[in-house]
Amino acid sequence: MRAVRYDAVGELPTLVEIDEPVCPDDGVVVAVRATGVCRSDWHAWQGHEEVALPHVPGHEYAGTVAEVGRDVATVEVGDRVTVPFVLGCGTCDYCRSGEAQVCPDQLQPGFTLPGSFAELVAVPRADANVVRLPDEVSYAAAAALGCRFATAYRAVVAHGQVQRGQWLAVMGCGGVGLSAVMIAVARGARVVAVDVRREALDSAAELGAEATLEATDATADAIRDITGGGAHVGLDAIGDPAAAAASIGALRPRGRHVQVGLLVGDDASTALPMDLVVGRELAVLGSHGMPAVDYPALLELVADGRLRPDRLVTRRIGLEDAGRALAEMSGTGITLVEPQETREP
Repeated sequence: MRAVRYDAVGELPTLVEIDEPVCPDDGVVVAVRATGVCRSDWHAWQGHEEVALPHVPGHEYAGTVAEVGRDVATVEVGDRVTVPFVLGCGTCDYCRSGEAQVCPDQLQPGFTLPGSFAELVAVPRADANVVRLPDEVSYAAAAALGCRFATAYRAVVAHGQVQRGQWLAVMGCGGVGLSAVMIAVARGARVVAVDVRREALDSAAELGAEATLEATDATADAIRDITGGGAHVGLDAIGDPAAAAASIGALRPRGRHVQVGLLVGDDASTALPMDLVVGRELAVLGSHGMPAVDYPALLELVADGRLRPDRLVTRRIGLEDAGRALAEMSGTGITLVEPQETREP
């Protein structure tokens, strides 16, 4: 089959022919119809996360079940599906309590396993992780949910607990940040969006952000002025020490900071303004994906049109262009790769 692979860290991923994946007894093989180009894939390609080489990236995907393992009970050939990027074991205390995204024995296609920049991807632990798509949800919309939209949804709804009329400050308006803007606006919240790129801020405004700011050293003070005392929730969607600090500094007392963006390398141990955390009694929370059990509620919002993740898709390409798109990792919005020769309209 065709797949995009890199053989060394930082080497341009190329289109190659490789063997089709073997279907796990407890899993399925999915014919990938759409898969997102995500900054997490870029981080792995840059060596910020260890992967076995050679490696096929890709972890945001949707498609059709092509093969089913003998031990699978809940999935059939032909099902339209998507899959969280974290595959929980399904049996530990975390998985049984609906928190598979922190399963100690998690697997991740695109990181610990070959990913979805391919015509076919193997997905183990299918009964615990594969999610059927409503007919109203396209492959493109489901792949756009992927890591970024689903992660933003859980960050805004479960961790941030953003309510109607509250202020959310979003630091970074890439895929995660714009997803957070859309989700918060749909919940009736007021949004301040921050980025260094004017086009990203324009996109945030189009999605309903009430205010936009170009990032400066005075970002936190500016947000506190706009919001009349500080945001109720701040979200670092890019993974930057200055963004994380500004998010915390922009909060009103008893506010909540949610860290979604990855802080890697020397930034992994970033110092945060803990004096503000203590003095204002702030909550600092991490958010890492979304478990399969939470997908139906999100998919219902997409199916009835209340959320439109496909609005974030700015580019659709074939496998032959995926390597370059990953290496460049530029622009606003989501780039989708459509691996099949016949693409979805």
